[in-house]
Amino acid sequence: MSPHKETNLRIIALLALTIMSACSRLKENHSQSSFPGGMADLFKSPPKGWITRWVSPENPTGQKGKAGLTNKGAKGNAFFIIAPGEKKTLFDVKGPGIINRMWLSGTIAINPLQRRAVRIDMYWDGSTKPAVSAPVGDFFGIGLGLTAKYDNQLFSSPEGRSFNATIPMPFRKSALITLSNESLEEVWVWYDIDYLQVDELPEDALYFHAFWKRELKTQLGKDYVILPTVEGTGRYLGANIGVIGDSLYRGSWFGEGEVKIFLDGDRDLPSLAGTGTEDYIGSGWGQGEYASRNFGSLVANPTQDIYAFYRYHVADPIYFHQDCRVTIQQIGNSSKSALLKMKKAGATIIPVGLVDERHKPTLFRRLLDESDPPSIDSANFPETSTNFFRSDDVSATAYFYLNKPQSNLPELPPLEVRLKDLQNRVFRFMLPKK
Repeated sequence: MSPHKETNLRIIALLALTIMSACSRLKENHSQSSFPGGMADLFKSPPKGWITRWVSPENPTGQKGKAGLTNKGAKGNAFFIIAPGEKKTLFDVKGPGIINRMWLSGTIAINPLQRRAVRIDMYWDGSTKPAVSAPVGDFFGIGLGLTAKYDNQLFSSPEGRSFNATIPMPFRKSALITLSNESLEEVWVWYDIDYLQVDELPEDALYFHAFWKRELKTQLGKDYVILPTVEGTGRYLGANIGVIGDSLYRGSWFGEGEVKIFLDGDRDLPSLAGTGTEDYIGSGWGQGEYASRNFGSLVANPTQDIYAFYRYHVADPIYFHQDCRVTIQQIGNSSKSALLKMKKAGATIIPVGLVDERHKPTLFRRLLDESDPPSIDSANFPETSTNFFRSDDVSATAYFYLNKPQSNLPELPPLEVRLKDLQNRVFRFMLPKK
């Protein structure tokens, strides 16, 4: 055999081994990380023992051959009415399964108060503490009791008058989903929950969780906590966040704060940190209204400082093996002259950094690192772009998977916290005039 021919055969053999190894890794990754029913499985036969079920008012139990029983098979039970103060069970299934899609519409979708006053709770495997507990509107991807047209990786509202979630939610023993009407009006609910009944789940299947909180006035110099320290093994999926800017800072930019993610024992300093609010959600140099698959800002009103935005870590997974905590700094930006006007009006101004042409080798002066930083009132404080601690009304819904059906996180805050000041500070500016 000639040396050239022998070399070519070796190259071909090496390529074949490389391709086989890559295919093996792809097959292994797919089997470990995906459930049947996704895009990669469109053409495959159904797995043995995996059965499609829908739960809706026309088949509240999801049983085989039990849909459309009323009105002799014609449309007869398309929605439920939930009275003020009443809790309604939407989904109560025993045995293992995977919820793949939820759709909900009715008065909640068009009533801003109900979007915050009606709560959704989800319980897995008989737990008495919900894994998901949030206002309905916030849970489905947009906060502040507002709505918009959006379509992203996890949630959508095609015309701004419905809610869709396409998040796999596995359970091993049972699943219970309830709606509680804490508003003063009847809630009319159209919905369906599509799930797979399965023989068993993969051992590494995690439970879906969602956590909501609101801080009416964040503390100066202290980060807002999107996700308190959650203990266990899991994956942080992201959050949607609502900001109602304090009127004392009107005309300034709210979003210089960096997102920090503390992983597996991090305490004082995080392992992950961004570079600014609008940077974290895929934009830059400010924040208008936009939407994409994994990040967007569905509401951006700089006149009244009202923002609702999201970031989902689907393409860039954030795993944790011990614990996870997520925060966002409360930092804004404005000029010296504007900050002095705010201070005169009663705002507490604490500068943290500024652009200074005289400061080398970098233009950015880290004021908190300086032993004797200049006062903003002093003549040697430059008239320039200045970052400062601020205090705003911030709320967020955080989503994550966990290896336990319930977490160590606090319960959903009461109705008065969820609704406080929304009418005067949000609805009168953002809702259509009647």
